[in-house]
Amino acid sequence: MYVKRLTLQHFRNYATLELEFQPGIYLFIGDNAQGKTNLLESLYVLAMTKSHRTSKDKELIQWHKAHTTLAAELEKKYGSVTLELHISQRGKRAKLNHLEQKRLSDYIGTLNVVMFAPEDLELVKGSPQVRRRFIDMELGQVSANYLYDLGRYQKLLMQRNALLKEWTDREKHRPMVDVFTQQLIDVAVKLYQKRFKFLHKLEQWAQEIHSRITKGKESLEIRYHTATGIDQTMNEEEMTHLLTQQFAKMRDREEHRGSTLIDPHRDDLIFMVNNRNVHTYGSQGQQRTAALSLKLAEIELIKEEIGEYPVLLLDDVLSELDDQRRTDLLQAIQDKVQTFVTNTSTEGIDSRLLAQARVYYVREGHIAS
Repeated sequence: MYVKRLTLQHFRNYATLELEFQPGIYLFIGDNAQGKTNLLESLYVLAMTKSHRTSKDKELIQWHKAHTTLAAELEKKYGSVTLELHISQRGKRAKLNHLEQKRLSDYIGTLNVVMFAPEDLELVKGSPQVRRRFIDMELGQVSANYLYDLGRYQKLLMQRNALLKEWTDREKHRPMVDVFTQQLIDVAVKLYQKRFKFLHKLEQWAQEIHSRITKGKESLEIRYHTATGIDQTMNEEEMTHLLTQQFAKMRDREEHRGSTLIDPHRDDLIFMVNNRNVHTYGSQGQQRTAALSLKLAEIELIKEEIGEYPVLLLDDVLSELDDQRRTDLLQAIQDKVQTFVTNTSTEGIDSRLLAQARVYYVREGHIAS
């Protein structure tokens, strides 16, 4: 898969922009705050319908404008596809091949991207929230059903919490809370099953890549720590039984607090290198190698799931990696992944990358070759 054409209107500091691409590596050079990251962000937003940098869609719209429109033409294994995303104060409208999609989950997954930015190093040493978001975003790219179930879960959770907050009459409200509880359990079990399956595959790829990068000196293990005590050895019935028991135990506390206290969104990933928690005990080099292995594993996992490689977005990450890790990254992508790279200059960039890349210069929202 590769992006053939990108068109932007009123996106961040781009009033209008149209670029055409071929397979290969594209390098965008410019000072900070000129629009390099905005360009890569636009591809991410087209793929995921949301930004990796902000949760406020209005920040994506150019100053004093009412909306932004992003469009792209892709070349995929089964032919060309057009994408269009319109974002305004009223919300989002997504089109595939000029047909508006009723659900964003039917749109997401058409363009598959892997973003690697300096903040992604926080995947290993950052907060659990960063890792939970990673699971949801990456799994959502390859599973429309997961996105649908995740949306259902979030809606049910909001409804259940609203009911608990409005608690006035126990006899009146409790039966309705019980209905939401059972629905929440059913969807949570589906989410757990999909996460376990995804993380098992991701770990297999990450282990192989990590071993290669460290020349067999280190082994990587990814553990999914659940706040509910559920583990991947459990079947659907066992997961349902455990969650039902936990909600029953928490009933009085939840009614008193006015909030759901049992939630898969409190889970975390733990990365073990040579049986030691790399978050706590790993060196900075080990943490960065683990993060790099995870990102390269994403590329291979998406290829395994959909049958073609995603588009790779490297945002100012080359300067964050040492020579060896840059080499490992470049060897991994070679000629198989269309790659968009940003950097402040060409200095220090591997000569092999420069020889392969098409170089563009970015200044104040304008791009020139």
